[in-house]
Amino acid sequence: MDNQFSSQTRDGFSVCRVENEAASLAVVPELGARVISLRNERTGREWLWHPEPELKLFTNQAGDDFARSPLAGWDECLPTIAPCRWRDRQLPDHGEVWFRSWSLDESAWETGRIAASVDLAPTPFRFTRSLELRQQQVYAEYTLINRGLEAEHFLWAMHPLFALHKGDRLELTPEIRHHLKGQSWVNSLTFPAGKIACAKSFAGPLTEGWAAIVNDQTNDRLLLEWSPGENPILGLWLTRGGWNGHHHLALEPTSGAPDALDIAVNRWKRAGLIAAGETRTWRITLTLETLNNS
Repeated sequence: MDNQFSSQTRDGFSVCRVENEAASLAVVPELGARVISLRNERTGREWLWHPEPELKLFTNQAGDDFARSPLAGWDECLPTIAPCRWRDRQLPDHGEVWFRSWSLDESAWETGRIAASVDLAPTPFRFTRSLELRQQQVYAEYTLINRGLEAEHFLWAMHPLFALHKGDRLELTPEIRHHLKGQSWVNSLTFPAGKIACAKSFAGPLTEGWAAIVNDQTNDRLLLEWSPGENPILGLWLTRGGWNGHHHLALEPTSGAPDALDIAVNRWKRAGLIAAGETRTWRITLTLETLNNS
């Protein structure tokens, strides 16, 4: 199953696209290497969410409220998710990379991968993500380099906002469900009596790393897999109108918890740590399955 590659323009931004008969994805390097489309080409389901009525791309600056961003699809949070002050650095909402322009690796593009890098500031990190489409699977490989002279704590979280469809449900390991302590919204993907609300929870540390969104009506299943030795926590987010009126779901493999780096280090004792000069790598795999594909 051969991949086809193309470069398009939307709202003045270059969009890198790769597709085959089973799946497709599209990335905007200039906007935090945001993935604006992840589509099952067999069922026609677009997995990634964006605000209605139409996707609109535009730039942001450091210190901007993330809610005032394009909000489309899948971006990355590093070295924090919630804004906080850490080591005399004021870390912005959702981290330092989502609003920056990333540098596209054109040699990787020629070999079938969409790879891009970004230098953080003020945190002394270089961060790279490479996406490769193999049939219906997306392999996301990450590299984090500490260019500083001291060890650094960090929170990284994959941050994909998934569109909700009638019939969607979560498949989670018994371990994850145990950590979530029976929260009803995890099972129903709604809040009691249709309440307008939002919620964020964390499961971990984990020994098994996978979670899936399944829809028996549309014959779709999206499976996320990761190594809990690399990222031991899963964050789960749901908004049913409670956050800026939006409706979407996020499954967020992450290096620690909660969302603010200072609290993750000082209170929860759950954050990544990378030595001076060290290079750290990890992988996330997404599989866009088609059910009842006989």
